[in-house]
Amino acid sequence: MTPQSTVDLTDVDLFVRNKHPEVFTWLRETNPIYENITADGSRFLALTKYDDVLWAYRDHELFGSTRGAVLGGSFGSEEDSAGGRMLVASDLPRHRMLKQVIQPAMSAIVTARVSDQVRVLVGKAVNRAIADGGCDFATQVATELPAGALMVVMGIGHAEAHELIDLTRRMVGFRDEVFVDTSGDVRLRLAWLQAEIFEFFTNIVTERRRRPGDDLVSMLLAAEVNGRPMNEEDILYNCMNVAVGGNETSSYTACTGMHALIENPAAYDRFLAEPALLDSAIEEMLRYSSTNAYVQRVARRDVVRRGVHIAAGDSVTLWNFSANRDEDQFPDAAAFDIARTPNRHLTYGSGLHRCIGAPIAQAELSLLFGRLAESRARFRLAGNVRRLRSNFILGITELPVELA
Repeated sequence: MTPQSTVDLTDVDLFVRNKHPEVFTWLRETNPIYENITADGSRFLALTKYDDVLWAYRDHELFGSTRGAVLGGSFGSEEDSAGGRMLVASDLPRHRMLKQVIQPAMSAIVTARVSDQVRVLVGKAVNRAIADGGCDFATQVATELPAGALMVVMGIGHAEAHELIDLTRRMVGFRDEVFVDTSGDVRLRLAWLQAEIFEFFTNIVTERRRRPGDDLVSMLLAAEVNGRPMNEEDILYNCMNVAVGGNETSSYTACTGMHALIENPAAYDRFLAEPALLDSAIEEMLRYSSTNAYVQRVARRDVVRRGVHIAAGDSVTLWNFSANRDEDQFPDAAAFDIARTPNRHLTYGSGLHRCIGAPIAQAELSLLFGRLAESRARFRLAGNVRRLRSNFILGITELPVELA
């Protein structure tokens, strides 16, 4: 694909899902703060250089989050209904208050419990894949990572965890015909998909009111924010926030990581031969995957950056995918290098809104790929790879593999 004088980044799939990272290379070199104007005349600014994305992440006084992290149908002309209520869509001081409530559910103790659960699930899944001579890695192995986390963090069973994964995957894949009926009004579709997740958590909230536990829902029910108990809708929003964030990042990163190993045989050889590279391999998978393609912010006041005027109220998108491929930060950025160091990727974000579940995601990925390395099993593709149709999450939904 040859970049044109204007591109429309609203269709993330066109530039990332279909493997066109050169568009972002072109933007970084020629127009690093890009004004994206869509066919309907709506607009947003896209930051594509590593330094600019990091700057926007860390200046939370200049860039607010209450418009929501994801571009909407009107690209920021409407406030997000979760603004100021959900952790990812809140600013200080509300953000600090919510984080204090949710953080204990992501503590080192909880991470250790999640690790124990994931270790069991991953062990069974990998053993089964080896015994069967292959599997669909995306659906039979990778989803066990968030399943194990949900079982511990939400206090639910294995079947319920997979039910919730299916629900969040439908919402994230609201444009994917495999997951949902893509006909009809997209806003109604999203509202319905969100309502399904709320219904799931409403049942859990009802149960936890009767029998509290040590899970996130029980913590939210017992919590006070600014001296007041959280109302049920805020509890539901933040349960959804944790579920969506946790379900998609680890499983889709695992799929992209496995696919990258298969597509890079020399890296796969080294991965199996040098166990000490596990940690750096995980970091490279995170950089290479950039599962959350971007996040949205809103400028709170006028500012000039690189000679570009960013006006108060402008919707500004921080492109993790592009920042993680910035040649000024990552030499030979297009290469999948499992020994890359340093590797200060922005897959988890940075600053105030750095992913609260990052330690759990790291543990999940380390357990999975550590088990794969121990097994000495080498997989190869056994069919077509299918990628998620989404406007903000990059992932693989089908990854058929077989023992090589």
